[in-house]
Amino acid sequence: MTVTINCDMGEAYGIYRLGDDEACMPYVTHVNIACGFHASDPMVMWKTVAAAKRHGLKIGAHPGLADREGFGRREIKLSRKEVAALVLYQVGALQAFLDAEDIPMSHIKPHGALFGMAQKNEAVANGIADAALALKLPVIGYANCVMSDVFTQRGVEFSCEFYADLDYDGEGRQVITMTHDPVAPEAAAQKVMRAIREGKTRALDGKDVSVVADTICVHSDTPGAVAVAKAVHAAVKDQLAH
Repeated sequence: MTVTINCDMGEAYGIYRLGDDEACMPYVTHVNIACGFHASDPMVMWKTVAAAKRHGLKIGAHPGLADREGFGRREIKLSRKEVAALVLYQVGALQAFLDAEDIPMSHIKPHGALFGMAQKNEAVANGIADAALALKLPVIGYANCVMSDVFTQRGVEFSCEFYADLDYDGEGRQVITMTHDPVAPEAAAQKVMRAIREGKTRALDGKDVSVVADTICVHSDTPGAVAVAKAVHAAVKDQLAH
């Protein structure tokens, strides 16, 4: 079995920074770059694209809800067409910077609440699928939910994500919080290896839940993110696909 490691990046704005993106880059294979709605701006996007290019990483778009104050982690009611439009708009913006650097777009990974909404709402999942199919891009998604059902039915290529640094609820869903708590690097690495080998992780209620770990996410805004990314990379390096 092979896996990839992805990291959400470019989540800054003007003089404000969140996470040490470039320090994490040696320990990931794919980056998901914010496209201006939940975070980022044109200069941040271009700088992040250029840095990822220097490190030889796959670059994908990280479209989110139009909610900078809530960092895209608060739900907003949207129609299927609105979801498709906001994804197309944001991916198109990032595509311009990739064209300027002469590198291809690798994938789409919905951000935050948009990602969570798509796991349980058919209209949201279909809106993302509409955009992905129009752009002919694969999606980083989630297993055993409405999103995976819709993507499978519609022929959207997708990989299923597991979070090294987030908690899971009793339904096997990631718990989306406004800020990320620190995690021990060694514990994160062990958690990832169990998810890969057994397809299980321990939920907040103390029970094991089923997960799929095609790609591992480490967040650059988690305190101690570089150490977490380094530990996860070391644990899975023999199984990495590039």
